[in-house]
Amino acid sequence: MIAYSIYIVDDDADMREVLGLALEGKYQVRTFSTAGSALEAIKDDPPDLVLLDIGLPDMSGVDALRQIKKLSPDVLVVMVTASTDINTAISTMKLGASDYMMKPINVDALDVSVRNVLDKIRLRKEVQVLQENYLKENIPCFVGESNAIQDVMQFVDKVAKAVDTPVLILGETGTGKELIASAIHYKSPNFNGPFLTLNCSAIPRDLIESELFGYEKGAFTGAKAAGKKGLVEQAAEGTLFLDEVGDLSLEAQAKLLRFLEEGEYYRVGGTKKLRIRTRVVSATNKDLDTMIEKEFFRRDLYYRLAVIKVEVPALNKRRDDIVPIARHFLSEFSNKHGKSFSGFSPETEAYLKNHNWQGNIRELRNLVERGILVGQGPELSPQDLGLEGIAEPLAPPNAENEDGIPALPDEGLDLQALEEHYIREALKKAEGNETRAAKLLRMSYYSFRYRRKKLKDLEA
Repeated sequence: MIAYSIYIVDDDADMREVLGLALEGKYQVRTFSTAGSALEAIKDDPPDLVLLDIGLPDMSGVDALRQIKKLSPDVLVVMVTASTDINTAISTMKLGASDYMMKPINVDALDVSVRNVLDKIRLRKEVQVLQENYLKENIPCFVGESNAIQDVMQFVDKVAKAVDTPVLILGETGTGKELIASAIHYKSPNFNGPFLTLNCSAIPRDLIESELFGYEKGAFTGAKAAGKKGLVEQAAEGTLFLDEVGDLSLEAQAKLLRFLEEGEYYRVGGTKKLRIRTRVVSATNKDLDTMIEKEFFRRDLYYRLAVIKVEVPALNKRRDDIVPIARHFLSEFSNKHGKSFSGFSPETEAYLKNHNWQGNIRELRNLVERGILVGQGPELSPQDLGLEGIAEPLAPPNAENEDGIPALPDEGLDLQALEEHYIREALKKAEGNETRAAKLLRMSYYSFRYRRKKLKDLEA
């Protein structure tokens, strides 16, 4: 079930109570007596809907509406007025209000009005839920809690909203650049369109242009009689991911640049100019700056591809994420191969954390699949993964505490129970608001969501 949040802004305490009681239980409700306090809350945690009184003491409802739309254009606003002159209320519709209601408010009419307004964003919320579920299930590079990956996730959230702005993804081999590109696509307005991939290093240089832009019949020896659509055309209204873009020839680079700048191209052997909208996301593990200096890569193409740059951290720089990612692969390959494992032994987790992951996520994925195939269970051992002899387990933590944090009791503690307790406490204090609960625990929103989901999965 999709949860909606509603802010009630009214200086009349009785009105706030009446509206709050009418909506409580169906929605997440917060009330405010002034426009200023509501605007501060919207900055940190935008709701889905605001019920906004026109006659407020610190700011007119009309001015508050303008500020809300400036802060968060997607927030819906229903104006509430006690005046019999509805001209002001109607004028607010031109400023972006979704509806208006006259006081005194009939509770049944309120319920209908709120449901009608929220229906405008129901599809958007459903899409967001589908996108989040897809990413959790299919994008292992997003599994984790380290600051490094949280920063990438939050940046991807922002850049994905653009329809056709090019993105360049940089990172070592095996860090999951294609998965990041996939995440950008599935978080974007293009998510219903195709997501196609071209490995530029795997296609002969004399064929790369026809792969990208297609060709007309008889364009060259061996061409299909009917011609062929290129990937740029096949990915129309979607995303084309160019992996190893640094391997493109200078000639292909020039034609790609023309398409990026003008949205136009010609098929090989064709004379008809074609126009299409396809978002291009590219990636490389090469040093493009050095390639530009040596004139192996066009500077103007680099600037066009890198309108937005996403740098993916190496797995060695996000060690807190290694075990969660490994568990993701454990579940994936257990299902694939019909095996059942309870997890990794403590010794194996220590090896995983201490290993030098030169192959990054790809290497980790391959080792876990190997362990699933050869392991006997119930837990995977270092020998199952082939780690024994090439990595050393981490040393046990120092019992001394230099940061003023309570030391671990000699008898140990139930970390899962402790984590669950504080997550529930934070949610209680934040009245169910996950963003504020995350702030109380000094963690990012995504990290909080990940931990909470993990607890829910254990309870299920």
